[in-house]
Amino acid sequence: MLKNRLAYSFFIFLFSVAQCLAQGEKKAIPLKNILAQITQQHEVKFSYIEDEIIVYAIVPPEKNWSLEQTIAYLKKETKLQFKQITQKYYTIFNDQKLDKPLCGFLLDVETGKGIENALLKIDKTAISVFTNETGYFELPKVSSDLIEVQHQSYQSFTINPEDLNVVNCPKFKLQAITQTLEEVVAQRYLATGISKKNDGSIEVKPKKFGILPGLIEPDVLQTMQQVPGIISIDETISNINVRGGTHDQNLFLWNGIRMFQTGHFFGLISAFNPSLAQTISITKNGSSAFFGESVSSLVDISSRTSTVEKTNSSISTNLISVEFYTKLKVSEKANLTLSARRSLTDIFQSPTYKNYSDRIFQNSVITDLNNNEIVNYKSEVEFYFYDITTQFQQKIGTKNELNIDVIAIENTLQFNQASTDLNRNSQLEQENFGATIQWKTNWNAKHSTEFKGYFSSYDLNSSYKTLESNQILDQKNQVLDTGFQVRHSNTISKQFTFNSGYQFNETGVTNYDKVNLPLFSRTITNVLLTHVGIAEGIFETVNKKTFLKAGMRANYFDKFDSFILEPRLQFNQALTSELRFEILGEQKSQTLSQIIDLQQDFLGVEKRRWTLANNSTIPIQKSNQVSLGLSYKKNNWLLTLDNFYKKITGITSSSQGFQNQFELEKTIGDYQVLGTEFLIQKSFNRFYTWMSYSYNDNKYDFEALSSTTFPNNYAITHAISWAGIYEWNKLKLALGTKWHSGRPITTPTSFTVTETNPNIVYNSPNNSRLKDYFQVNFSASKDWKLSSKVTLQTAASILNLLNAKNSLNRFYRVNTTDNSVESVDTYSLEMTPNFNVKLSF
Repeated sequence: MLKNRLAYSFFIFLFSVAQCLAQGEKKAIPLKNILAQITQQHEVKFSYIEDEIIVYAIVPPEKNWSLEQTIAYLKKETKLQFKQITQKYYTIFNDQKLDKPLCGFLLDVETGKGIENALLKIDKTAISVFTNETGYFELPKVSSDLIEVQHQSYQSFTINPEDLNVVNCPKFKLQAITQTLEEVVAQRYLATGISKKNDGSIEVKPKKFGILPGLIEPDVLQTMQQVPGIISIDETISNINVRGGTHDQNLFLWNGIRMFQTGHFFGLISAFNPSLAQTISITKNGSSAFFGESVSSLVDISSRTSTVEKTNSSISTNLISVEFYTKLKVSEKANLTLSARRSLTDIFQSPTYKNYSDRIFQNSVITDLNNNEIVNYKSEVEFYFYDITTQFQQKIGTKNELNIDVIAIENTLQFNQASTDLNRNSQLEQENFGATIQWKTNWNAKHSTEFKGYFSSYDLNSSYKTLESNQILDQKNQVLDTGFQVRHSNTISKQFTFNSGYQFNETGVTNYDKVNLPLFSRTITNVLLTHVGIAEGIFETVNKKTFLKAGMRANYFDKFDSFILEPRLQFNQALTSELRFEILGEQKSQTLSQIIDLQQDFLGVEKRRWTLANNSTIPIQKSNQVSLGLSYKKNNWLLTLDNFYKKITGITSSSQGFQNQFELEKTIGDYQVLGTEFLIQKSFNRFYTWMSYSYNDNKYDFEALSSTTFPNNYAITHAISWAGIYEWNKLKLALGTKWHSGRPITTPTSFTVTETNPNIVYNSPNNSRLKDYFQVNFSASKDWKLSSKVTLQTAASILNLLNAKNSLNRFYRVNTTDNSVESVDTYSLEMTPNFNVKLSF
């Protein structure tokens, strides 16, 4: 209708110009100017909406005409209606607009993005509509009744129909609802769709995700590495280090299921389908008392929604894999969601796949250490991965809801070593399978209960057949985690909520090794039962200036007959309207951890195996952490500063990946980190930029080793990240850099040869560092609206744009050929392009 109106106005304008030319010197002038002349000549007044008459320009009426003749002429030329209110007062309106719908846009006040699925209702009528993905809506003009706007995530308000009675559809900006645990420090933190909460957590919503350098889609574990204090020391997401910790010290949950495998391609790609996730919560410190079994960070991934959504689907592909997602609305109260992703690596080998392979298979059994070339690479190495999820959501009545979720993840690698007369086939399989069932009941406005049962199964199997002999090495690592949790929430007042619960876990771990020549077999199985009581109180003032959450987690370990109490604290106080102060603290424990028996275990590709605490040689790990932070937000500036202290006790030397004089040592120790994290961010409407800096002083303390105190293997003293991001009209561009000081290494001093074994003599542990790491990444994406229901999304990225050759790790070995010491380096990913096409419908 708007296009028709503009076309009609343009036609009137052209017709007026033609009249002007036909009348010689008379020219068309704006109607507003003509009305001003008539007002002065005939001493009358006109009332009108300026946007309704601004498009008109006509030849002025003759000055000797009467008022009646003049108004008749204006009606004829403009088709506008002139209604006489009094003898000297007229109102002008566009009668054609009676058939024009009322239209407008609803936008987020922070991001400027359209708000989808907002409900607009005309008061005292049954008429209601929803906004589309751009926030656009249309309403018929049936009365002068107010229009009510409602959305579960935004504050409700009303619109006066007169505000919509203009030529262009106006834009209304909505403020997000601020509820307990929903108050945010920053709505846009690093990128659109990422926000920082008052409880200290970072929340990522992939469906609202903007763009980050090097990413073609919202990869969960790649995204979290953009957060200050989180880094991967070897570029993989299977080795994410949060404030100096190891990867196994992080707890990864998918809809309440503990995930023991988090990556595809042995750590280069996230194992979680990016089309599926709804909300990702990342907590570095001060996690809720309802979460245990980690002494470092918490990554809680939820793909559930609070409402039953309409049917929608997507299919996408890139140079590594293809994925499918669909959410089916099977009834008014039920959704069935399916997703699947499979690699294309065993079908064709793209340049992206080749670079990934060169990176991940370095210095493993699959490669020759002397030249780092894969044996019979083109025809003899086969690798693929897949992940599948199924979810069912059923609302029962108005107070109950049932959720069932299933996930399966697998990586399979097979390779063949062949010579003239010999052929050996080896393989490595890694899989994680899990399921959960959840029942929620809202008894009344103040009481709700949630029951959840779950299990997670992890299997790592390898079989290595050497080319030089008939020796076969079989290895297995299996984990089975089952349990249930009951949680009750009681809203005592508008300011205070009390949560309580009980959790039970049974965890079993099996490690198996078998060699045929010489014959050797070992099977170790451990099982641990854990009972947990939980209490947590949440207080938040009505004005949202003060937020406090304090909790206690009481763990009882049946096998050890021991209790561990874990207090948790989150406190956030607004000092001014722009400045907030934060205190976070926690004590946590962990019974499951990963160790390395030998660097070449599991073909040298996946070296770590899960093991269970035995309260002697492998103790329960414990953490103590406290942090103080400030956040400042004003005029699109965001500054955050966090200072923290963290100490982890009960770690084993075999869990730290030593490749020096301590490689074969098995002892117990701890590490402590003192650090600072800083972020500065500025938004300029369509463009925004940020820079972060992290400092860590991270040291081990192993009393039984020759050197008791020395730098941590994962100590990155200084780390800086920068990104510049531009978003306009569905086009997004991102350029960013990463720099950090080199990883600690231990250099040799000399080489000795004995009758039995050559030996490398080392300097003090971690006495030196690798060269600084530097990388530039780029990403671009564009959305194309093909129809009202179909969208095409394209994205391209280049990792390591400048093709920098960074050394990620270095160890030393004896070259028996000339009895010398040589160094072996693992290098970063080369310049690697990728491209993604996604069709949503």
